[in-house]
Amino acid sequence: MPTKKKPQVTPTPERRRELLATAAEVFAAQGYNATTVRRIADEAGMLAGSLYYHFDSKESMVDEILSAFLDELWRGYDAVLAAGLGPRETIEALVTESFREIDRHRPAVAIYQKESRHLATQPRFAYLADSQVKFEKAWLSTLERGVAEGTFRDDLDIRLTYRFVRDTVWVAASWYRPGGHHSPEEIARQYLSMVLDGIALRTPSP
Repeated sequence: MPTKKKPQVTPTPERRRELLATAAEVFAAQGYNATTVRRIADEAGMLAGSLYYHFDSKESMVDEILSAFLDELWRGYDAVLAAGLGPRETIEALVTESFREIDRHRPAVAIYQKESRHLATQPRFAYLADSQVKFEKAWLSTLERGVAEGTFRDDLDIRLTYRFVRDTVWVAASWYRPGGHHSPEEIARQYLSMVLDGIALRTPSP
């Protein structure tokens, strides 16, 4: 008798998203090089061979994780930059959008921070370097416009200010956990208050 073929089961998008979420957590905690497909499969409660049914390599997994994060980040950033806002309002909107992305993609942000410099040397991940150039240009041009229009102080070191704001915002991925006491918007508001207005008590003019 002919051997019965097993029916092919198509992986569902939901299952694929679950596996990518698990992989993102493992990559963020263990580091890309130290993470094995077997470790991801163990965390997902499946055999390593079964994971290959969904993804051909751990490189493919980290590629999907990072590209999905950056695609969503740039949809938000591009909308802000196209809105015709003033320099201060643009900075406020970019910071708020950044915290929303940390809320949605915290493990991906951690992976990006730890691994992007190394991964960007590989042709498959050239988009990481392109995104960094675009990111820097968006922030620097907004700060420069703010100085030129008199919104920001004219004695600012623009590049130093950019690095300070960038690092102040994105380092939050190391401690932020979704569902905490403060929403991303509230954290952004507090950060913006400190960055734009300072923390010293203002004394009224005599």
